[in-house]
Amino acid sequence: MADEDLWRVLRGIADMPYGAGQIAALEQLLRRVDAADDRHLAFVTRMQATTGYVYGGEPAKSFVTFSWCLSEFDRDPQPYHQRHLHQLLWHFKYMVSGLLKFPEVPLDRTYAVLDDMEQRYRAGGHSLQPVHKHRFRIADHVGDTEAAAHWYRLWQTTPRDELSDCAGCDPTSQVGYLADTGRDAEAVTLAEPVLAGRLTCTEQPQAILTALLLPYLRTGRGESARDAHREAYRRLRGNLADLWDIGDHIEFCTLTGNEARAVELVERHLDWLDRPPSPAAAMHFAATAAAALRQAGQVGAPTVYRRAAEGRPAGEVPALALADELAETATALATRFDARNGSAHQSEWIARRFALRASGEHLPLSASVRRRPAGGPSIPHDPGASPAAGRARAGAGDEKAVTLPADAGPDELLTLAEESWGRHDRATFRAALAACDDRFGTDDLPPRTVAHRLALRAAERGDEDDIAGAIEMNRAALSRYREAAEEVPAQVVAGRLGVLLTRSDDDAEEGLALVRAAAEVLDRLGDARQRAAGHDRVALALLHRERWADALAALDRAPADAGGDRHLAARIALHRAHLLEQSDRVDEARAAADEARRIGRELGVGELVTAGCLTYVRTVDDPADAVAACDEALGVAPAAAELPVRVARARALLSAGRAADAVDDFVEAVTLCVERGAEGDAFLRWELANAYRIVGRLGEAAEVAEEAVLGLDRLGAQAEADRCRHLLAGVYAGLGEIDPALAILERLADNLDGPDNLPHRAQVLEEAGGILYDADRDAVAAERFAAAATAYRLAGLPLDELRARRREAYAWFWSDDRPAAVRAIELVDGLVAALAGQPEQPPPVTYELAMAAEAGARVLTGEDRPDEALARLAGVPDRLRSIEAFGEAAQVEVLTGELLLRLDRPAEAEPLLRRVLGGLPADSRPVRQTAWLLARALDLLDRPEEAAALRAEHDLDQDD
Repeated sequence: MADEDLWRVLRGIADMPYGAGQIAALEQLLRRVDAADDRHLAFVTRMQATTGYVYGGEPAKSFVTFSWCLSEFDRDPQPYHQRHLHQLLWHFKYMVSGLLKFPEVPLDRTYAVLDDMEQRYRAGGHSLQPVHKHRFRIADHVGDTEAAAHWYRLWQTTPRDELSDCAGCDPTSQVGYLADTGRDAEAVTLAEPVLAGRLTCTEQPQAILTALLLPYLRTGRGESARDAHREAYRRLRGNLADLWDIGDHIEFCTLTGNEARAVELVERHLDWLDRPPSPAAAMHFAATAAAALRQAGQVGAPTVYRRAAEGRPAGEVPALALADELAETATALATRFDARNGSAHQSEWIARRFALRASGEHLPLSASVRRRPAGGPSIPHDPGASPAAGRARAGAGDEKAVTLPADAGPDELLTLAEESWGRHDRATFRAALAACDDRFGTDDLPPRTVAHRLALRAAERGDEDDIAGAIEMNRAALSRYREAAEEVPAQVVAGRLGVLLTRSDDDAEEGLALVRAAAEVLDRLGDARQRAAGHDRVALALLHRERWADALAALDRAPADAGGDRHLAARIALHRAHLLEQSDRVDEARAAADEARRIGRELGVGELVTAGCLTYVRTVDDPADAVAACDEALGVAPAAAELPVRVARARALLSAGRAADAVDDFVEAVTLCVERGAEGDAFLRWELANAYRIVGRLGEAAEVAEEAVLGLDRLGAQAEADRCRHLLAGVYAGLGEIDPALAILERLADNLDGPDNLPHRAQVLEEAGGILYDADRDAVAAERFAAAATAYRLAGLPLDELRARRREAYAWFWSDDRPAAVRAIELVDGLVAALAGQPEQPPPVTYELAMAAEAGARVLTGEDRPDEALARLAGVPDRLRSIEAFGEAAQVEVLTGELLLRLDRPAEAEPLLRRVLGGLPADSRPVRQTAWLLARALDLLDRPEEAAALRAEHDLDQDD
């Protein structure tokens, strides 16, 4: 590779984001540079590598590159060294800070580098302000409070110069010192003008916002603290070099009572301890994480997901056990630092981290959880379940006071319980059963009474989702009824048992046989209500086996009025609605659901109304009707049903174009999931993130989507996690956080490496190219577009391939790699020839063929081939207008006018450009360009007065 090519590669690497990717590229380039034996290039590359290592999370490697550059600078000074002297002197600050973070580096070595820094600053006539600052940092690190105060005063009183840290970083260190010495109000006052100004440093504003977390909190500025946490953490979360600051955010979450969020942050960054930027950062993170996990463990001893590392599989780790492990890590590192420093300061400092606990009023931080969860950790979600799946228990608030007859016997109490269960009166059901047990216990009861109690015990187990227990109790009850020769109640229990058995593939045949036989017996021996219930149970069993038509036929055999039992009639209507919905008979399903709602209202049973409303919502077309149904359900829903109602309402609001209102319901749904240990919070966070995105609250969207990705990864739901990552990439791009967006898209492209995923892989690569193109990183954008085009070709999508190749050509053109642009256009021409031969061209094909012609013309214009370029544009504007692409048609005509002027044909260009200018909206971007070209045409036509008037009208300079 020629030296010029190596310089070009270095310039490209400088545009890369800090991190592992840039470091790998730099190290690969260094090997090539050393082989090329170019001292200048070797020096500049190592200077770049020093910065890359520091900000990319591998500062230990910067010691080597800095030492090489300094030695080269001193050994054999060259003219190019002077151009980099300022940067070399700046790097001394990196070295002093970095050496301090490694306990294996003797303190004398750090002082020696600092002394060298001072000597060189003095020799160059520079201010010693940065030197004093770094002497303060060493004193502060070893716990020498008097020396720290001395150097702090000198640092603050010495004039700044061009080698001083930026207007954000110097105050950040000041804020930290003021906060550590109990001067929080001063810290906040100092930071206010800094935050009000313009901060362009790589480390800002996230560093100063992080330093302000505790001063804000301790001075009663909770809202400011929360905003600082959200803004700063979002900027820090993707950079390994910021592991120390992430520990500060974990500690902040712990102090404010946000245990769940603290644990989420620990989980997200825990594997960074396998590759920490420095021992100091590892010590700090481990200490703050240990404190967070200990506090969270007091709530419910949750587990923490730990990603795999070499010699360690991925898996759940008990929080308290992990807290102990991290505490040992932090303590051991602090001991090493103290041995190096000759003080106990770091161990004492770490001990204070361990002792931190939540204090004061809870400060809500999460964008996805409204209240501080009072219960334990959420239960892992089954990736096969629906996003809103999960059953939450009704709370004690659902129970009503129940008065039972004092003289009721066991049969009376059990009959009351049975009737209450059928009426959905769970309070009376439980109270009657409890009274029966309390009053009569295990006394010798008649076999029929024992059987009845067992049957109702089975119902209890079923209410608790203990299906195995319910089956066991029903089998026992059935046996007792048969021993007592009680045929009708035996068949009722047999039918209930059969329904439960059909939930399992292994027991389905037995269940169907039981439920059918029971229905036949009840048809002969039972009353109308028992017959209706028997056929309803057959329908339920068939529903479990997804035999929709057979289940509907079973329901048709039930007496129309359900034997006068309106509660049963409502349940039958609900089952019918569900079966009709599954059979795609939507209108009939909606009518059945409405019938269940009506009966539920008349009976005053919120459980039935809620179930009917939820089914109605799934079958109604108008989202406003769906929202109204959810509103009705929320007014009567038992606590156990609030979660699905909230989810349904949120989705209906989204469909109704009311995303801002949907956010509140999604937040409430996530909160309910977390509070009740219900399943599905990761999926709901994904939906919440999308709602935040729609309403333009991109900061919250990013935060919640990150939480969702973590949860979905934890569940092994890769497809859903990748879809959420795709959403997150778009949110990052909207926030202007280009590098995190690109990192996600790169990961998605890697994940979508199978042949079935080629269209999606191509889409992701094309999106990455678009982001890079918009960021003016055109050469890299061109490579992504080329990769996307290849994937589209392999997927058999020629039109998409053409679009990607066209965009590749544009990117190469604007990167000033004209030969590559020409090669791309040659590929475009081949694709155009294949598509243009089709007998009928739908609008998308017409559009792409026209824009391919425009791209080719633009590239050829850059190659100074205006005749060929103009020939490509013949007829293109008319074709674009035929599909109502008026803006693109005007764009092509402007290019046509430019080419006519290049070919010295102003008489043809002038009317064309005048017509285009007259048709453009006054505030559109092409107006000034078109006006400039038209004025130029008028000049060439010797009409200077008209040209001058046009320039004045559009505020154009003749020399533009």
